[in-house]
This record gives sequence, C-alpha cells and structure tokens, in this order.
Amino acid sequence: MARNAEKAMTALARWRRMKEEEEKGPVAKRPNDVSECNTLNDAERYRKQVTMEIAKKIALIQNPGLGEFKIRDLNDEINKLLRVKYAWEIRIKELGGQDYRKVAPKELDREGREVAGSKGYKYFGAAKDLPGVRELFEKAEISEPRKNRIELIKFVDADYYGYMDDDDGLLIPLEMDAEIKARLQAEKEWEENKDAWKAKKAFEEDIDIYKVDDVSFLLR
Repeated sequence: MARNAEKAMTALARWRRMKEEEEKGPVAKRPNDVSECNTLNDAERYRKQVTMEIAKKIALIQNPGLGEFKIRDLNDEINKLLRVKYAWEIRIKELGGQDYRKVAPKELDREGREVAGSKGYKYFGAAKDLPGVRELFEKAEISEPRKNRIELIKFVDADYYGYMDDDDGLLIPLEMDAEIKARLQAEKEWEENKDAWKAKKAFEEDIDIYKVDDVSFLLR
C-alpha cells in the first residue's frame, strides 16, 4: 500500500509539473544570437538558464581531482557563458527590462580572478592553481610593489587638502545660498515657537517655592 501511495504522489507531482510548464508556454531553444529574441520574458528566462549553468560549472571546477585538461575546458566554458550572460543582460535592457549590470549581485564574477592584460578572462576554482596560472598571479603581485611614504606624498597637493574646491567659483555662491535658506528657516521656526520656548525657559528659571535658604532655625 505504501508503495502504491508513493507512486501516486510521484504521478501527481509529475502532472503538476506538466501543468506549470503548460501555463508558462512552450520553452523555445535558447538562440545563439540574442537579437533573435524579441520577448522580455524569454530573455529573462534565457539569462536565468545561463546563470544556473555558470553556477553549476563553478561548483564543479572547485574539484582539483578533475585533471588539468578538464579544468582548463571548464574554465573556458565558464568564461564563454559569462560573455553570453552579459549579452542577454544587454538584450534585456534593450527590451525594456532592468539593467542587471547595475542591480544584479556579482557573486559569480567575484568567484573568478583576473590577470592584468588578460582582457577580462578569469580563472575559477582549481584553475587558479594550474601550472603556469599560479605563476602569473605571483608575478602580478611582485610587479606591483607597495609605494613608500615619499612616493605617496608626491600625490598630496592642494586638491588633497581642499584648497582648490572653489577654483571654478561655483562653491561659494552655493554655500551662501544654503546659508541664507538655513537662516530664514531658523527665523521662521523661532517666530512660530518663540512663545513656547520663552515659557519653557521661564519655567526652568522659576524659583523653587519649596527651597529654604536659611536653616538656622532648625538648630535652635
């Protein structure tokens, strides 16, 4: 009986999944040319597909036991998919969708590490430790020595201390305008609340009727 119930639940789940797919409409094959897609919903769906493929491959490339050739192939595939994702993000914006380059999290991109001069090519997971790749990162770190104090002082000029903030003559008029507005606002608040403030001040300065200055009579 339990086995029959399990089969029934599986069939029910399969039927629900089919109904959901029907409601979404037929899923067309993702085109290689993003300009062939003219529907925002489809473009969003294709971008999501690419993002999921990238995430799976990044998880897979973390395993150094895959071997050098497999890791290199995976790394190439991830970089290719990143370019595809970027193309879909541009197409989504063209179709009136949101700008993913500004609002989307960059976790997938941050997983990779780029070598200077590689034109955007990134290394992910175990690919960072491949023969020849590790040396590139080490060389990049050595080729960028830290600047000493004297070298840093060379870049400290009048702009650094703010002396050139109004070299175009625009800052002072803006500050004067803001100061006038602030003063007018303060005067307006004073006129509206001066009676309440005066009453409060008078109350705070009022004499304490319970205070006794001369307590000598208590010692008699």
